[in-house]
Amino acid sequence: MDFMQQSTQQINGFNNSHCQLKIVNYEAEENSISHETHGLSKKHLVVRRGKPFKLTLWFHRRLWNPHTEYPVLEVFLGNHSDRIIVQISDEQHDPQGWSAKIYPGDIHSKSVTIHICSPVNSPVAQYYLFLHIETIHRSRSTFEVGTFVLLCNPWLKEDPVYMPLKAQREEYIKSDRGILFTGTPQNINERPWMFGQYEPGVLEACMKLLQVSQWHFKNKEKDYIRRADPVYLSRVICAMVNCDDDLGILMGNWSGDYKDGVSPAEWSSSADILHQWVLSNCKPVRYGQCWVFASVLCTVMRVLGVPSRVVTVFNAAHDADSNLIIEEYFSSSGEKLPGPKDSTWNFHVWVECWMRRPDLGSAFDGWQVVDATPQEKSGGIYCCGPCPVVAIHQRVLRASFDTRFIYAAVDADVVRLIMHNGRVMKRTVDTETVGRLICTKSIGSDLLENLTQDYKSKTKPQAAGYGRYSGWRGGQDRPMSRDVRKSGTPFLSSSVGHQEDGGILVSRQMSSHFMSCSVGHKEDGGILEYSQMSDGEEEMPPGLEVSLSLKKVPTVGESIVMCVTVRNNSSSSRVLMEHINAQLKEYNRNAQESFWKSHKEECIKAGEVLKLEHSILPSEYESVLADDDIMNVAVVIKDVLTKERFLATQEFNVTSPKITVEIEGGDSIQMKKEYKAHVSFTNTCSNSVNGAVLTVEGSGLLQGKQEARMAILKQDEKIEKTVTIMAAGPGTKLLKVTFSHSNNPKAISRTFHKVTVVSE
Repeated sequence: MDFMQQSTQQINGFNNSHCQLKIVNYEAEENSISHETHGLSKKHLVVRRGKPFKLTLWFHRRLWNPHTEYPVLEVFLGNHSDRIIVQISDEQHDPQGWSAKIYPGDIHSKSVTIHICSPVNSPVAQYYLFLHIETIHRSRSTFEVGTFVLLCNPWLKEDPVYMPLKAQREEYIKSDRGILFTGTPQNINERPWMFGQYEPGVLEACMKLLQVSQWHFKNKEKDYIRRADPVYLSRVICAMVNCDDDLGILMGNWSGDYKDGVSPAEWSSSADILHQWVLSNCKPVRYGQCWVFASVLCTVMRVLGVPSRVVTVFNAAHDADSNLIIEEYFSSSGEKLPGPKDSTWNFHVWVECWMRRPDLGSAFDGWQVVDATPQEKSGGIYCCGPCPVVAIHQRVLRASFDTRFIYAAVDADVVRLIMHNGRVMKRTVDTETVGRLICTKSIGSDLLENLTQDYKSKTKPQAAGYGRYSGWRGGQDRPMSRDVRKSGTPFLSSSVGHQEDGGILVSRQMSSHFMSCSVGHKEDGGILEYSQMSDGEEEMPPGLEVSLSLKKVPTVGESIVMCVTVRNNSSSSRVLMEHINAQLKEYNRNAQESFWKSHKEECIKAGEVLKLEHSILPSEYESVLADDDIMNVAVVIKDVLTKERFLATQEFNVTSPKITVEIEGGDSIQMKKEYKAHVSFTNTCSNSVNGAVLTVEGSGLLQGKQEARMAILKQDEKIEKTVTIMAAGPGTKLLKVTFSHSNNPKAISRTFHKVTVVSE
């Protein structure tokens, strides 16, 4: 913003006063450095609550007459205003109320510097400031001083978002870039993201977001007052990042059809999304998925002064019926079937915001989960949180907000059922898969920081069949205490039918006795299954143990090698039928039809360990696999004599072929200078591909998209493109490169290359 601004004309009052305001100096540079807001806006003075900022006022002829006149500032927020008597004093400000002071050395013949301090509990908003020159005769002149934006202050101990460590504040407030983790726990993908809070117009977009919320439309004055509370702020912003109830920013789309918008996978910058939302007059930006919702939410919360970070939960449960159980259905040949509304996402991304929770007590202060992805309604709107991470760890499921739903996302149990002719043939309980890894970007580096222990305690209620689910029903919560356990229902079993869409329709009855199965995890990530009796019966030693593991994390162009291990713990030989198949799925959707399967009979002796190796050739999966696809492999082992079945599963992603990006002179460039960037992709697939396209784009580095095309790209052949890049402003920029071909409608490989831009 301009350092000096001509004052507006006198608004009202007497005309014969010799004290007339001429110019306001916002001291923008000094204030922005002092308040840690440098770069947030060129249009507004941006300051933090509870900390003094200063303005210098210049007058036409002289200051007010100290014998007959005195200055009063008035701050307006909506229809509410606070009068601030300007005092000449060298005492410190009280952050509990508005104050304005003039230090003795700051008074001059035609100018004066006033230090203004807001209360630490001030609402986050844009304020209007006026100066009154009042007289002892009760007359006054009023001048419009201007506006300023007030944000939360994590540097101030009294602020409920106070964060004590400098390194944390640098990372969770000031840093404008991050790393998002996607994929599967066995093969984690890193996706750079530009939060972009210093991009022009981003702060203004965040303030506009508050002004068009449904809460502001319903009751402006109440909304202004409640914006002092970061708990309220986070719920409002969470709801406004999605557009399901209001004029929110993003529209979700998980259909795979993005023709009338932008594929969620193509976004890499919150600023681009916020700019598009503002330019479209608050029409929703198409499209977002969980990591996009979370990244935009993180940007807005950092701008408003609330420390925030993006967190990934691998194997996140979506527990729609709140019973803390996720049911998965498999055919007797191992094919994963469409099931009820509950599901397990290979990964889910949300935000943690740092704040105190006076509504719950100091034990629940700290990181709070806030999830902007529209899944289930909370209080009648699509938002989720803030939920204390400590409440999840301690299983305090009644803590506000949405703790039960979020707890299930990281610690629900997965019940897998093998179906045959409409009946349940086998049930297994997996207590370990959900929330397998929870992580975020480390402070000061791009390394992964493991947060799993913050969400999940080392000791967990153990399953004895389904005994842990008996009693306390899914819709009820226990009082808030440290020993809150999971709730649920006794397992309901019996006749099972199929819906027209291929899903499972279960007609449930109470089951007083059944064979259950416990599932553990091997060190290599495989599933280890063995049977046990439930409902108080004497536990039987397991007859068979079945596990499924990968030889290595596969890369496109390589065979996928799997090993099924069967251990016979019984005293007799067995004849087994092995069914194994592979399906593709997106990270949060049901599996598609099988693209590969194998069936064969095997014999196993008493006490023997049988290892059955399988390979899926590149030619068998390349035509159907895209960059973000997940592969589901399941094996069902059937004892031919007893008809007993055993299930083991694996879900993993295949590493995409590498795209190479090289910038002449290195990845650090100077502003306003041209550099050459060389981009290439080598076809590692097992055969040629038609219609190969290599696309390069980069906001702040390139104008539009640049492409290289080849009609046929043979095996081991290279497609390449050289582009000229130039940055107009400093900071971290991203070059995004994608490779696609006509054999597959989706991108086969994608990379984001970081470029550091330094001033001249």
